[in-house]
Parts: sequence; C-alpha cells; structure tokens
Amino acid sequence: MTCSMVGSRIAHMESYQSILIVIVAIVMGWFGGGVIFNIRRGNAILKWMQLGLPLLGEKTTLRWLGSSAVELVIAKAKPPFRRTELVIVLEPRDVPWLWLGSRTRGRRDMLIVRGQLTSAPRLEYEMIAPDSWTGRSALSRALQANWGNEAVGEYRFVAPKASLPVTSAKAQALLTSGQAIQSKLWRIAVHREFPQLEIHLSLPNPKNDQSRQFFDALRLLAQQVLSE
Repeated sequence: MTCSMVGSRIAHMESYQSILIVIVAIVMGWFGGGVIFNIRRGNAILKWMQLGLPLLGEKTTLRWLGSSAVELVIAKAKPPFRRTELVIVLEPRDVPWLWLGSRTRGRRDMLIVRGQLTSAPRLEYEMIAPDSWTGRSALSRALQANWGNEAVGEYRFVAPKASLPVTSAKAQALLTSGQAIQSKLWRIAVHREFPQLEIHLSLPNPKNDQSRQFFDALRLLAQQVLSE
C-alpha cells in the first residue's frame, strides 16, 4: 500500500470522525436543551398549581417521571373526591426523533386528571376528541369493548349500547362544563371503577392567576357526575 493511499484513508477517517463529533454535539445539545425546557415548563405549572391544589386536598405527593412527566397524588382528597391523581405530560423534547414522531401523531403538552369519587357513578360513558393523540387510543378501546358511539360535533360519544340514549344528554352537559374549564379538552371519561372520572386537557396557562378557579371547577365537575 503506497503512502498516498494510506494518507487518503486516514483523511477519510478523520473526516468521518469530525462528522460524528458534530452529530453527537447536536444530539447532546438538543437533549440538554429539551430537558431544561421541560423542567422549566413543568416547574412553572407546578408553581401555578400551588394556590389551587389545597381545594382538592391538603397533602400532595409529587415526583418527576423522567423529564417529560410529573405525577401529583392526593391520597386523601376532599369531597367529592376520595383520591386524585394529576399527571403533567410534556412532549419528549429531549429526544429529537421521539419528539418529531410524537408531534406528527398530535401529541402536545397536557394535563391528565384521574379521580376516585366519594361514591361510584351510576352511568358510564366517554366524550372523546378522536383526532387527538390521547383520543384515538381511547376510542379504539371503547370500540373493542363493543360500546356504542355517536358523533357529537368534533367529539365521539361512547357508552354501553344499552345506556346510549340515557347518557347522551348527560355526557354533552358534562362536556360543556369541561370545556368551560379548558377549551382544549381531548377526553372526559366516567366509569364505575377507578379512575371514576378522568379528564385529558391541554395545560393551563401558568401566566394567569386562575389556579383556584380551575381546581374549584374540577370539584364542581366531579359533583356534577355524582348528581347524575
């Protein structure tokens, strides 16, 4: 092998190494930026919640689940709840290919509220935004369970077929109440087993001062379920 060939091969290897270093630097930079962004966004929502959470219960257990989710649990909640779980779900901004894939499927930052109520609801049903990231899987599960479904504007109303006519008006009334809390509401579900009330909605705006109003509206929504 001539010296020129050896030199050419070394040059190619150095070129590949340089490209690899650049790629690693971009991925690591993206990872660090995504983690920082999500932590700041999550902390802003947590700070906003501080004024309103006592309306649901006095003691809250908090834990971060990686950099894309925060779980808050109120094991001894105030009526009409017995137990409440809130999960802040953030886009996976720290991994670029996961973030891009989730964006194309419609995933956005969201808040999930799960509650056990002081008594089991009499009816079971869901109102689902079928085009949403969370709504597609919920609708698929309902159809697999052989539930009936009807279109209600941009939503799908699903319920056991035997109770479909009975629950339709109540589900629409609950949806209206839920949209008063947050206009971007992707799923509201009522079940006899835990979670007896589950709500998927876009994250509240941490720049407003309506934390207490938000959580008080959640309590009223739960009370509306129990009064059906």
